[in-house]
Amino acid sequence: MSQLSTARRAAAALVTAALLVPLAACGGNDDGKKDKGAEKSGGAAPKADLTVLAASSLTDVFKKAGAVYEKDHPGTKLNFSFAGSQELAAQVREGAPADAVVTADTKTMDGIKVDVGTPTVIAKNRLVIVTGEGNPKKIGSLKDLADSKLKVVLAASQVPVGRYSKQVLDAQKLNVKPVSQEPNVRAVLSKVELGEADAGLVYKTDAATAPKKVDAVDIPDAQNAVASYPAASLKMSQHAEAAAAFVKWLSTPEAQQILQRAGFQKP
Repeated sequence: MSQLSTARRAAAALVTAALLVPLAACGGNDDGKKDKGAEKSGGAAPKADLTVLAASSLTDVFKKAGAVYEKDHPGTKLNFSFAGSQELAAQVREGAPADAVVTADTKTMDGIKVDVGTPTVIAKNRLVIVTGEGNPKKIGSLKDLADSKLKVVLAASQVPVGRYSKQVLDAQKLNVKPVSQEPNVRAVLSKVELGEADAGLVYKTDAATAPKKVDAVDIPDAQNAVASYPAASLKMSQHAEAAAAFVKWLSTPEAQQILQRAGFQKP
């Protein structure tokens, strides 16, 4: 082989190698930041705009968790839609465009099991009696709610928090007649905040969101109910892998720390 031919082949090899280097650098990591997020979540999450249907009681904590997730997973945007769990289930059954759902009880999730993947409980919660700031009516226990002079507000029985409320009141054989039945836990809290009711039953985490407007009266564990929050991706999601990655992340130490700082209990 001539020296000229050998030189040409060597030059061609160098050009090919030069072209392959930038291609290799681009593969699997578009922005150089994805690996950090993948390490924290236990795996790489595909980029996508996700719509997450979530129980009203998760409003504040999910906004914080969502900001952390988006920072760790560049290219993924989380759009939350908060409502009572029964309303979320109705949206899923009607085929509303969404990617994941988190309810405030397992019963509601079981009712849409044909529409979701395998659910995972990500947190638990308990009820408290919420009163006006300073507890002006001096409410100290569940039995006080049966006082006909009190204006008590509860969530409707179709809502998880409403079912939990009925459960604890029935267990104590208390006949409480609410002045209104609300569509979600935040509506119950709002009634008490605004002074439209003397007391209500809400989750502990909801009462904690308004410490300067309401007081919380603890209910003994033996008289209380435990709320479980299952999360699942939706089978109709157009971003199945990204939705599954977010649901999986909710069980990681990072996400659990955010939930527990907000007052949620370990799953």
